[in-house]
Amino acid sequence: MGKIAFLFPGQGSQTVGMAKDAADHDARARAVIEAADERLGFPLSALMFNGPQEELTLTYNAQPALLTASIALLELVKAAGLKADYVAGHSLGEYTALVAAGAMSFADAVYAVRRRGELMDEAVPAGEGTMAAVLGMEAEVLEAVTNEITAQGDPVEPANFNCPGQIVISGSKAGVEKAGQLAKERGAKRVIPLEVSGPFHSALMKPAAEQLQEVLSGLVIRDADIPVIANVTAEPVMNKEDIARLLIEQLYSPVRWEQSVRTLLALGVDTFLEIGPGKVLSGLVKKIDRNARIYAVNDLASLEATVAALKGES
Repeated sequence: MGKIAFLFPGQGSQTVGMAKDAADHDARARAVIEAADERLGFPLSALMFNGPQEELTLTYNAQPALLTASIALLELVKAAGLKADYVAGHSLGEYTALVAAGAMSFADAVYAVRRRGELMDEAVPAGEGTMAAVLGMEAEVLEAVTNEITAQGDPVEPANFNCPGQIVISGSKAGVEKAGQLAKERGAKRVIPLEVSGPFHSALMKPAAEQLQEVLSGLVIRDADIPVIANVTAEPVMNKEDIARLLIEQLYSPVRWEQSVRTLLALGVDTFLEIGPGKVLSGLVKKIDRNARIYAVNDLASLEATVAALKGES
């Protein structure tokens, strides 16, 4: 077997009830969730387990909830004896990856992403910015489209390079709508507006980045124990100064997910473990390399099946 990478999901994967069976059946998972409630000073666990979904999806709730659910499941993965050679996370998931790599404590990370969510929410008034997924268009062609619309005064730019033929654009409401229309005229197969509360990973997030810098400077960031593939560069990072700088840049820069997965493949990774709610990243990895072995651990049953499969191979 080659090398293993642990992957951690970002916003959009949250569901009511996530990590509940793990918390009900395992003290390690329960301890993580209790630690989140304590650090944040409110019962995040009640929102995770009981909803409502609309409230859980608000960015300042979804971010700490996803991080907490993923780390609760990671505790069980580690207890089963599985170790990562590399870690990566999509957007918010990068913080989860940093906890997994020993660069941040869970308590600091859950506080950081709660504040990150609040700052992202406040950066642009509700309804003024948005995002959309553009399917079936080459990156260069789409970038020409977004540059053209931005030059006309409506800012919009690529925000997530997810996999071949799936790129998310982000910016002002008018910019995203106009770029979506122009992309379709120039050959995009589909443009899907996303249910998000703001223009994440675009230059419109720069006001939040300055405040996030203040938040992070009050927390402890260490050198990572294992390499983390950074969203901004799609390259491994371990140095604490680089980690801190890239977390700030990440807020207003595109997530280079496709390139991150290709970097992992080039480093000898052939097995990917997505740890946390949903299977979004597993689907993206499949579209990037259909030969990769991919497992999604999002509850106790999938954990048991994954451990059995990997132990059988080793």
